[in-house]
Amino acid sequence: MRTLTSEFLRERMAKGVRNSKRDAMSYRGITLTTGTMPNAEGSAEAVIGSTKVLAGIKVALAEPMQDTPEEGNLTTSAELLPMASENYDIGPPTPEGVEFARVVDRGIRHGGILDMSKLFIEEGKVWNVFLDLYVINYDGNLFDAGTLASMAAIATTRMPRYEDEKVVRDESMKRLETGNIITSCTFGKVLDELLLDPDGAEEELMKARLTVANSEDAIHAMQKGLGGSFSVKEIDSLIDAAFEKSKELRGIVKRSIGD
Repeated sequence: MRTLTSEFLRERMAKGVRNSKRDAMSYRGITLTTGTMPNAEGSAEAVIGSTKVLAGIKVALAEPMQDTPEEGNLTTSAELLPMASENYDIGPPTPEGVEFARVVDRGIRHGGILDMSKLFIEEGKVWNVFLDLYVINYDGNLFDAGTLASMAAIATTRMPRYEDEKVVRDESMKRLETGNIITSCTFGKVLDELLLDPDGAEEELMKARLTVANSEDAIHAMQKGLGGSFSVKEIDSLIDAAFEKSKELRGIVKRSIGD
């Protein structure tokens, strides 16, 4: 069945037609919902087509890193749940899961979303922001869904207080201070065609992948994947497309967080 599907997609792609009937530089339908995990400090669920990713934030007291004694920490992890795909299984982190967490983390970390110095409490004590990603359903393009969910979860995080040597969580908790809104756009090269937001079937045919994480006026991270390549001209065109498409994605984030 998978071979038949691949051949069918190849035939359609050769005619310039995507299986989802959208053009090369269009996303599938996107929804972004916050507050999906009531016991977390912040949470959000991003859905792109049939791909569904949940992000949860937990804030805990921690010791600072030795090289940044007056800054807090960000720790990002990802779980590819078995219910999301037949290719996922219970066990230690897979290379795909590690890459997913790292790509999302890189955009968030270098995008100026969190001012780590504001997570400093006192000497020897800082806040550690734990960002946990859960893939609920896989149908391609985890990176963009993960970045959207992470951005919305962080932007709606309520910060506990440290008082009298205790962590206090109550109804008066205020939102975590955030800076830029970062989004990512992932492109695939499929049969020498450049496509935005490849779905699961398209990812099986991809030769190369490029993810661009940017704010309104700057690129903050890029990740190239798979064994194929992009020309300089292709990369320039995809960067231009990322800046254009990120306008739509930032609008989705702003609406979800009530900004």
